[in-house]
Amino acid sequence: MIRYSFFLLFLMVCSCSYFNPGKKPESIARVGKSYLYKSDVATLVPAGTSKEDSSLIVRDFIDRWASQKLLIEAAERNITDNKKREFAVLIKQYKIDLYTKAYIEEMVKSTVDTVVSQEELKKYYSDNKENFKTNGTLVRLRYINLSKDNPRFATIRSKFFDYNKKDKKFWDTYALQFKSFALNDAVWVDMSQVYVKLPVINPDNRDEIIRPGKKLEIQDKEDIYLIKVTDVIDKNQISPFEYIKPTLKEVILNKRKLELIKKFEKEITDDAIKNKDYEVYK
Repeated sequence: MIRYSFFLLFLMVCSCSYFNPGKKPESIARVGKSYLYKSDVATLVPAGTSKEDSSLIVRDFIDRWASQKLLIEAAERNITDNKKREFAVLIKQYKIDLYTKAYIEEMVKSTVDTVVSQEELKKYYSDNKENFKTNGTLVRLRYINLSKDNPRFATIRSKFFDYNKKDKKFWDTYALQFKSFALNDAVWVDMSQVYVKLPVINPDNRDEIIRPGKKLEIQDKEDIYLIKVTDVIDKNQISPFEYIKPTLKEVILNKRKLELIKKFEKEITDDAIKNKDYEVYK
């Protein structure tokens, strides 16, 4: 009888331990049979964070961890077997895609030639320029925004409209007095950037102001804007080479990468056939 009672007590203790597992060393939370350990949150809090903020960060992480564990356990209990099989196929395919993509990207990165010559860029542009139409208006202009009380305004105005690159020293000297400026009118910019830099220009007066060769002096409160429009390209026109140059380089590099991927896939398949690692049975 004593042995029987002891046996029952042993079973009860074991059952309690199984259904209510105790805290494990270094663990900070538990959901079912899953544990979260101190090492899991060791690098979670940035250095210098206050004790109060650290506690909030860790507690938020623990709560999210617990929610995810509880949700996945509930999902595994309630999702049908057919659905689980569908998900298993998707998970398997995702793993294949993830691994192969990472491997191919590494192979391409270490192999592809990233140098694109000016000649190659110009040839690609010449052969495909119809594919590079502008999405909006492009402008080449120069401007200065300065105070109307500037003591050298007359000189600045004169040199601005009769611009000469030899006056570089002059512009270097007086540029610090300007509120904003852009003197390189060789660069094409999108009209949206012009609206930001020159608030005196807007969609309502754009057609009047933005014309090739237009010279303007516009006063706005305490400021004066000196503007010289060099050239304009309207929407749906062929983009100029210099403006589209970065895009051309990306297109050419992507083309090289795709060709390398096709070559690599063919070589790995041919090698497998040669080594009799790949066979198709008829």
